[in-house]
Amino acid sequence: RRDREQYFLHPVSATELLYYRGLLARDFFETPAGVQEFAHLPSDLLTRIQPSQARADPLPASVHESGNDIHEEPPGRLATPQERAHPLPACDCLLDDAVTLLAALRLGVDPRGMHLSVPVVSEFLRAAKILAGSEPEADAVKAFLEMPRDSALSVLAEAWRNSQVFNEMRQVPGLACEGEWQNKPLETRRFLLTQLEKIPVGKWWSLAALVRAVKEQAPDYQRPSGDYDSWFIKRLDDGAYLRGFETWDAVDGELIRYLITGPSHWLGLVNLASSGDNDSCTAFQVVKQPGVRTENGKLSVSSTGMISVPRNVPRLVRYLVARFCEWEDPKAGEYRYLVTTDALKRASQQGLRVSQLLSLLARNTRAEVPPAFVKALKRWEQKGTEARIEVQTILRVNSPEVLAGLRRSKAGRFLGENLGPVSVTIKPGARPKVLAALAELGLLAECIHDTDREQKDI
Repeated sequence: RRDREQYFLHPVSATELLYYRGLLARDFFETPAGVQEFAHLPSDLLTRIQPSQARADPLPASVHESGNDIHEEPPGRLATPQERAHPLPACDCLLDDAVTLLAALRLGVDPRGMHLSVPVVSEFLRAAKILAGSEPEADAVKAFLEMPRDSALSVLAEAWRNSQVFNEMRQVPGLACEGEWQNKPLETRRFLLTQLEKIPVGKWWSLAALVRAVKEQAPDYQRPSGDYDSWFIKRLDDGAYLRGFETWDAVDGELIRYLITGPSHWLGLVNLASSGDNDSCTAFQVVKQPGVRTENGKLSVSSTGMISVPRNVPRLVRYLVARFCEWEDPKAGEYRYLVTTDALKRASQQGLRVSQLLSLLARNTRAEVPPAFVKALKRWEQKGTEARIEVQTILRVNSPEVLAGLRRSKAGRFLGENLGPVSVTIKPGARPKVLAALAELGLLAECIHDTDREQKDI
């Protein structure tokens, strides 16, 4: 393969260039993180280098001395005005999604209105030990929802930084990781975060230049052994498997982009920017401190039982409201929940009481809770459901005799409640049986569907 591809003619870094010129050696050495590959100066060559000659040359442009320390220059370059033309500030929507997911798991319903995917939010919560598998840890959930918003975001950020289970490589959009191969996400994340720490805070930085710098200086940052063939990674667009160093930009480069535009942005660590309104990210800005919203909002309640919860309402309040209600689609920056009897029954089965909901609403509503709604809730708690809306299939005949004959037939067990002398309900799924029984009695029945009624009305 070496003779065929002659990749030594196109080194990807200064290290490879010196290695192919016979000036560096490559070996594996033990480190605290395990066995890793190193490039080093061979001992027989080292003896031929005079210290005075080595120090006579200036330091490379990539480093500078300060006292006894040598500091590396930040990888890449400043972003151009075009690259940072359309900024996108970091947001803390990860916290909102965490509340949505925790409430959905507690209720056993599908989460609605999330900004991020369920698997990604679940990984953050598992890293912070708020989830154990897919089950919420009650004490951890309570502590997480009660702490200030900035503290909650810091908890997720710190857990992410030190997590060995949060695996960005398996989350990169457009890629599917297959097989049993293992990577080391913690070591990879620490390396990339170290690169971000070198970038001046508050300066807009070119994302493409950062990726290019890592490729030139440390291309094997997540593959210590330089193995680009044993990982089975498929590109979803065309189903192609990405193997070999020539796919570095599509795999290792995309991982760098994802870590910055994904977790780092969601945790409020970086702002993003693009060259156009709908373009992909081209620049980023490391921020000194994540910006979070204050949780001082108030919710509103309508007389029909619709509860509108702005995003700045305390997270614990929304979590509790969500457990009493059916979830509607969010609208205009607000979460929307509807109080129904089914939702109240479900809440009651989990040990929640209507009096708790009323107390919660009274403390956190911007205006008075509608008296009619309060009355309806208290009446339901005392007497249960007093009105019911049902969808039924109804049979109407011309005379009571026909209905009596049908009752005596073998189809009688499929008939439900009498609605009058010539009307009766049909049990769910029994329409074909009743039609067949009417045919045996010499009657052909007409079936009228809702669409038929709508056409007649039109």
